[in-house]
Amino acid sequence: MEKKAFQAESQRLLDLMINSIYTHKEIFLRELVSNASDAIDKLAYKALTDDKVGLDRSDFKIVLTPDQIARTLTISDNGIGMTKEEMESNLGTIAKSGSLQFKQDMAARDAGEGKGDVDIIGQFGVGFYSAFMVADHVTVISKAYGGDQAWKWESDGKDGYTMEPCEKSGVGSDVILHIKADTDEEHYSDYLEQYKLSDLVKKYSDYIHYPITMLMHKSRQKPKPADAGDDYKPEWEDYDQWETLNSMVPLWQRPKSEVKDEEYAQFYKEKYGDWEDPLTTIHISAEGAAEYKAMLYIPSHAPFDFYSRDYQKGLQLYSSGVLIMDQCADLLPEHFRFVKGVVDSPDLSLNISREMLQHTRQLKVIANNLEKKIKAELMKLQKDSRDKYEMFWKAFGMQIKYGILADYGAHKDLLKDLLLFWSSKEEKLVTLAEYKERMPEDQKYIYFAAGESVEKIAQLPQTERIRDKGYEILYLTDDPDEFVMDLLGELDGKAFKSVSDSDALPESDEEKAKAEEKAQENKDVLDFVKEALGDKVKEARISKILKSGAVCMTADGPVTLEMEKYFNKVDPERAKSMKAQRVLELNPDAPAFAALRAAMGSDPEKARTYAELLYDQALLIAGLPIEDAAHYTELVCSLMK
Repeated sequence: MEKKAFQAESQRLLDLMINSIYTHKEIFLRELVSNASDAIDKLAYKALTDDKVGLDRSDFKIVLTPDQIARTLTISDNGIGMTKEEMESNLGTIAKSGSLQFKQDMAARDAGEGKGDVDIIGQFGVGFYSAFMVADHVTVISKAYGGDQAWKWESDGKDGYTMEPCEKSGVGSDVILHIKADTDEEHYSDYLEQYKLSDLVKKYSDYIHYPITMLMHKSRQKPKPADAGDDYKPEWEDYDQWETLNSMVPLWQRPKSEVKDEEYAQFYKEKYGDWEDPLTTIHISAEGAAEYKAMLYIPSHAPFDFYSRDYQKGLQLYSSGVLIMDQCADLLPEHFRFVKGVVDSPDLSLNISREMLQHTRQLKVIANNLEKKIKAELMKLQKDSRDKYEMFWKAFGMQIKYGILADYGAHKDLLKDLLLFWSSKEEKLVTLAEYKERMPEDQKYIYFAAGESVEKIAQLPQTERIRDKGYEILYLTDDPDEFVMDLLGELDGKAFKSVSDSDALPESDEEKAKAEEKAQENKDVLDFVKEALGDKVKEARISKILKSGAVCMTADGPVTLEMEKYFNKVDPERAKSMKAQRVLELNPDAPAFAALRAAMGSDPEKARTYAELLYDQALLIAGLPIEDAAHYTELVCSLMK
């Protein structure tokens, strides 16, 4: 028996194959099962034109045989097999792939006749050598279809291999791994355990087209004898049973019309560990620029860690039924990170280990298409199942808002249709489009008011004059809302406008003149208030936005009061430089203003107390903390003497 050296730089290249290309040792089973599937594909393809094959699709299978005593794991197939020359070429030359050659030959044959329907997974010829990550010796016994002689190939993965003729009853290949001894770091014996092998098949090879079987050792309770008494103790017996470990045909490969809602829901709950059905399922079968099938789910609630840094987005990515990545983040934009599901495509450009993708045009085409499909499904849900859409919004609405703010608003046009805000008029959540449809012809702006809750916003005095005009107000209750409005700017030519802006309602020249006159008439009061409050406010002014309320707090400049609250919450250090320029707005027609003016002449100290109280009341109305609660209490008590 002659020993032959590998035909590449054996030791160096083989070390690279074993130690550098693959990140997880368990990948070896995926690679060897995929090779077995490829071999069956080749014989199944030949059977289409060669009656002598004598097998149909139901006859093909892959068999796993663990032997804990001999410490071997055998992966067998009844595929095309290999001749001596093919074994030397494919196994003796590292990075020489018979599958790739077959795929190229098949493509040449089918040129001009449409695409063949045989999926060949292997492309690089290195997957076989992943066996040496868990085995210290590998034996391959193979008999090629149409050949009379079987051949045995053996290697310890170091400096070469041996080949010799042997006996084998049928065509196909047996790959026999002698599993390494356990170490402190690695428990290689796991790969001889039936439960471990079953789990790995489910994880990586569940959708291989052919049955992957294993003789499972089980126990069962013997039937109770008819004459057994009440003190009978159940007896157990061991038995062996062949089991198919993989499901073979995934839901996404079946026509949508043949899949029931219950099947979609069951797959989702089992795959992603959720106890609730998804809100909706998106089943895609795409051809054209990129061929792929996908099954996407929109969950009914957010995972507990969804808004944390620990959450990882991504779809499971398959290539011809073989799991390539458990979470492919590149397939989902950040704003749709809540979507779960799988994508299966034969067109992906994989790296040599098949564990990572190369960033190609196909991947980008698939990702862009998925983004459009998800948006379309959400819009359909919004229109046809509003209750479900509002469940979605409750769970993931914040993510949509973050998506609008991300990348300097690059996605705002895509996402703005998905937004929901509470309506002062409808007293429910509405879309921006629904708001705009109800706008009176004379309404110039889309109005909004920000605050901690719907109830508190409804009590803001600055909303009164807008509501009295019959105009609808959108209530903003989430931290990012004002940033979202600022970034959107306008909707179909209608600008967004805060009810706190002095120009929120158009003024005639007469109204402007009257307001200016009131400001001049009360300049002495405003100066007194500013002097009493000092640096607490940028300015005290006669309000154009108050109707019956006595006072409110607004802000000048780009930072609003709600923005200040947000920065205080998420980034206290940055908040020191992100303070709103506070403006105390006073209603000259309110009784409190008259009392302030009267006190200025008769009791200046009391007038200062009034000014400080009005400031603190404005803070309370705005939902801002009073700077000195004890001092505020003293001021109130001083008026009760």
